[in-house]
Amino acid sequence: MDVDQYENFPVASVLLPKALRAPIGIIYQVVRTASDIADEGDWSRAERHARLADFRAGLDAVAQQRAAPVHPLLFGKLAGVIAQYKLPLAPFYDLLVACDQDIESRRFADRSALLDYCRHSANPVGHLMLHLLGAATPVNLADADAICTASQLISFWQDVAADGKKDRVYLPLADLQRFNVTEAQIAKGVVNTGWRALMAHEVSFVRELLVRGAPLALRIQGRLGIELCGAVQGGLRILERIEKAGYDVFRERPVLNSYDWCVVALRTLAMCLSRRVGAQTRSIEGNA
Repeated sequence: MDVDQYENFPVASVLLPKALRAPIGIIYQVVRTASDIADEGDWSRAERHARLADFRAGLDAVAQQRAAPVHPLLFGKLAGVIAQYKLPLAPFYDLLVACDQDIESRRFADRSALLDYCRHSANPVGHLMLHLLGAATPVNLADADAICTASQLISFWQDVAADGKKDRVYLPLADLQRFNVTEAQIAKGVVNTGWRALMAHEVSFVRELLVRGAPLALRIQGRLGIELCGAVQGGLRILERIEKAGYDVFRERPVLNSYDWCVVALRTLAMCLSRRVGAQTRSIEGNA
């Protein structure tokens, strides 16, 4: 579970209601600490699993309303947030499952396996945010899952080259085989017909998933709804940049420049005013 994905936590966002900044900050610290155990430092795999087991014991202590045996200050703060907002602990346990997976799993046999990983590593964040807002309805949770999973997959497609250097491949192996793409090709950054077909397939799936969950942003009221609209439009824009680059994510990591952010801002405004996602399969300004 790459900790960078949690930089999307709106901890310091100016659009975040002041009352939610402290609890979100505490939740972020908990998630970040668990992720660092899985990814940072020089511990062996066995040591990482052991430390995550200790971390899980901390969550057990919160559930049982007793002092945590590890990170007592952090878990004490979390216990306060859990009690105040009546948050479920299941998302935190799911995140720990993803951390354990990260220690052992560097490949995913097929899309189903990859989506299951996202279910544990990305979707819990959306669940926690909705519970904080008191908006955790079944429909909202389902849409949040779509947005969170799509956002994580987008980050994977952005970081194919960087992940490859860490011996991590987040593209489903079944899809690599289907489009005749090898891991050796990815390591060399070879962009050919097979690679473009593979990435077109993955980008299309992610776009459909993101658009499917986008109505959630129109149901969330206030400034957070605006921020969520912006997140949806930003994700769609990154997919466009990947397409415009001919699916070459090796020469330069696909990121949004100042012009792109202007496009995202305009689309966000249009989405908020029209109450429609307004997603395009291609850029609204052609080859810009």
